[in-house]
Amino acid sequence: MTTESVEVRRGVPEGAAARVAELYWEAFAGKLGLALGPPAAGRRFIAEHLHADRAVTALSGGGGEGGRVVGVAGYQLAGRGLVGGDAAAVRAQYGPVRGLYRVFLLALLERTPARGELVMDGIAVDPAERSRGIGGLLLREIEAIAVEQGCRRIRLDVVAENPRARELYERHGFRAVRVQRTPWLRDVLGFGAVTTMHKEVAAR
Repeated sequence: MTTESVEVRRGVPEGAAARVAELYWEAFAGKLGLALGPPAAGRRFIAEHLHADRAVTALSGGGGEGGRVVGVAGYQLAGRGLVGGDAAAVRAQYGPVRGLYRVFLLALLERTPARGELVMDGIAVDPAERSRGIGGLLLREIEAIAVEQGCRRIRLDVVAENPRARELYERHGFRAVRVQRTPWLRDVLGFGAVTTMHKEVAAR
């Protein structure tokens, strides 16, 4: 399988917010389920609070008007990540009481970039399109953005339950720098350890 028919773009194509939310939910429902579920509500929340300028998308069919989004990578930079929505937005959708608990769960997933650092929000690829190299295309574009923004490194976190993602990152030059064991989160957010990985980049 090749990536010849896949085009990588920065941003979310017009009208594709729901599709991006669908892919993101499919990839990260294990972590986001309790905070943003049930699935329909979670996908709706993500679609309504996307920061399109913090995404890189992969489109099948070579892009164009008929291109279908088959992959997305999000990143955090200058205080903005792929999915927005503050505490007020969460409570507005889920209610003042249930929303408060969800805000707490989302806070456990927050990661703030250090100075000169771009933080990835994760990669999601359509299951039917995997093993085509789409993840690698998205990672290369993320790196290009980091270089253009004068960052010295890219940081990401990968859970122990997702070895496939870790293998992808390692193939593209990321190295593990820290493992945080979180057994108390296994029943809450679905993972028991998080590995932080870095890739140094040459800023312009």
